[in-house]
Amino acid sequence: MSEKILALLVAFISTGGYASVALLMAIQSACIPIPSEVIMPFAGFVLAHNQLQLVLLATVASLASNIGSIPAYWVGAWGGRPMVERFGGYVLLSRHDLDRVDYFFNKYGSITVLIGRMLPIVRTFIALPAGVAKMNQVRFHIYTFIGSWPWCYALAYVGMKLGATWNSNPEFKAFFHKFHLGVEAVLLVGIVWFVWTHWKNRIRFEAA
Repeated sequence: MSEKILALLVAFISTGGYASVALLMAIQSACIPIPSEVIMPFAGFVLAHNQLQLVLLATVASLASNIGSIPAYWVGAWGGRPMVERFGGYVLLSRHDLDRVDYFFNKYGSITVLIGRMLPIVRTFIALPAGVAKMNQVRFHIYTFIGSWPWCYALAYVGMKLGATWNSNPEFKAFFHKFHLGVEAVLLVGIVWFVWTHWKNRIRFEAA
């Protein structure tokens, strides 16, 4: 991830505040693979300077996850797995991802939504099998919120602590600047790997 992309993300969150975080988290929860592992630490870095702001940030992000899950839930509820398989490739959903969340859902039932919201990748696509199974919507949204909140809080907390260290520790800032190209290279490789593997393995469009 280049320094410009990092700067744009920070600027977007800084300018839009909680609204920007809500938009990004809603998109992420609608099966668009924007990693919350990137969104929430930056949000904590920029917006959270005390415990109250941290709690508010986690709450806003969790509510946004609920809102973003609604379209994905209804895609599964209305079209079932055939519709998910037909159009899943457009959001880089692979059969492996779909099989993985199906496996968890079939084995553990609706509690998977609660647990899955705290698991990378699974949390992004968990609304689809919940919709296919026509899980009770009230329970779905309660589990989504309860499962999302500690995940969002923990990631934002990391960002808040890094922000506090950044502003108070010149040695940390100097260390980061010294090695930031290496950090960005690792992030870039990770993102390219994710997109490439999911693009290569995405569910192909199949005509009805």
